[in-house]
Amino acid sequence: MLLKHRLTPTQIFTFTWKVDIMLLLCCTVVYFLDTYWLSAHIAIPVAVSAVLGTAIAFFIGFNNNQAYDRWWEARTIWGALVNDSRSWARSLLYYANTKDDPELHAFVRHMIYRHLSFVYALKTSLRKLPDEYYTRYLTKEEIDYVQNQQNIPNAILNLQSKDLQQLRHSAAIDGFAFLELNELLVKHCDQMGKSERIKNTVFPPSYVYFTRLFIWFYVIMNTLMMTEAIGAWSILFGWVFGFVFHVTHLNGISLMNPFDYHPLGTPLDSISRTIEINLIELMGDEPIPQPVKTKADGLYIM
Repeated sequence: MLLKHRLTPTQIFTFTWKVDIMLLLCCTVVYFLDTYWLSAHIAIPVAVSAVLGTAIAFFIGFNNNQAYDRWWEARTIWGALVNDSRSWARSLLYYANTKDDPELHAFVRHMIYRHLSFVYALKTSLRKLPDEYYTRYLTKEEIDYVQNQQNIPNAILNLQSKDLQQLRHSAAIDGFAFLELNELLVKHCDQMGKSERIKNTVFPPSYVYFTRLFIWFYVIMNTLMMTEAIGAWSILFGWVFGFVFHVTHLNGISLMNPFDYHPLGTPLDSISRTIEINLIELMGDEPIPQPVKTKADGLYIM
């Protein structure tokens, strides 16, 4: 996730250099093609550029709106997970009657640590990157159990539900506390399911493909039109028009898959570490892990 409100020209060029080169090559080829051959056969009407540009603007606007909705929903889901994680740990720590039973107290603390495993396992599942960090808060038997399941985060929630039921049977929590804690488990499951829905639902590729195709067609037609009026300057102005449309479209594409590991994605590393720090501090344990560091001189955080 980007942290700075402004980008330097170097950072912009790093993001767009491939498109810049392709646009300049395209506009140059079109200019020479029109100058030495096409202009003798046909003249491009000015109205073509205006009509086509308006249509493409609608296409790009739709794509970007949908992409941003996916990104914002992902950020909202994980923001809620932060709050519910704090509530889970606080409720277990203070609602469970474990003062006279050290073993039961350790049992409750392990349930809090196991929640950290759930958070990191969910992050790993969404990122599709190999990461065994979640295993550090599980026992050997629990690791064997969850790794034999298709959905590791869901398997961890199964363990949480089982132990929550055990707390109720041991009278460590009353019926009201049990209902409250169970409701938090349901919320964790909802947040997992919503995240998986975003991850597994592919943004319609036809929208991306045709929008990109129409932008290139617009660049070609616009350059052909301007060549007859301003000559070689059409290469520069063709690049400018193409740059505006392509970069606007790229902004939307970058937000399309919010859980992917890239600078514009949802900062799952940072959010997971925030939850980890908050819960360990709540229990008064040490060492407390350091927050995730920013990258590219504070430009973004993962």
